[in-house]
Amino acid sequence: MGDPETSPSLSRRAVDAARLGIFGGSFDPPHAGHLYLAAEARASFELDHVLFVPAARPPHKLERRLASGKDRCAMLEILLDGRSEFSIWNGELARSGPSYALDTVHELMRARTGKGGELFLLIGADNLEGFARWHGVEELVCLTQPVVCVRSGSCFEPESLALLSDSARAKLRAGRLEVTPFEASSSKLRRALRAGRDPGPGLPSKLLEYLRSRDIY
Repeated sequence: MGDPETSPSLSRRAVDAARLGIFGGSFDPPHAGHLYLAAEARASFELDHVLFVPAARPPHKLERRLASGKDRCAMLEILLDGRSEFSIWNGELARSGPSYALDTVHELMRARTGKGGELFLLIGADNLEGFARWHGVEELVCLTQPVVCVRSGSCFEPESLALLSDSARAKLRAGRLEVTPFEASSSKLRRALRAGRDPGPGLPSKLLEYLRSRDIY
């Protein structure tokens, strides 16, 4: 089994997948919770492949300095550890300006021309509050099936979703995925690393070694 592919060109598995999951994010750093959500979404929605897409400049994080794209891709490769059901695509890192999910979906559709199939957009619960204000959100929901990862028993429809059309809200409900709470978060891990504390089990040992060797945070 080879390493996950990291390229502006899609891996063959991503191109050929009839049901392709798209998992975008800062991944600063990536952690076991990201891997858990991708695996849960793949199993629950019968996805053939999940594509990890590190963002260059997330629209909601324009003021925060991120680790380099090269380091974030390298960390993702360590995290995925050669699992063939996942690959990494750095298409957003190759673009200038904010990283809009809709632009990514259009680019993936062009790369998969003639393949048909369905695209599934993984969305974390922390992004749900502002989702209705995403760039081109109605078209985005039309072109993909959102998979909304929420903690069991948590609020699924914040008031802001009332800004969406009835059909968009219906697709969000259809994509609800309840998951077991996972305590690791990138922000908590960064704070622990900067303070010299043990970041806990969210970072595999090889990933932690990489972070410390590069003194990223």
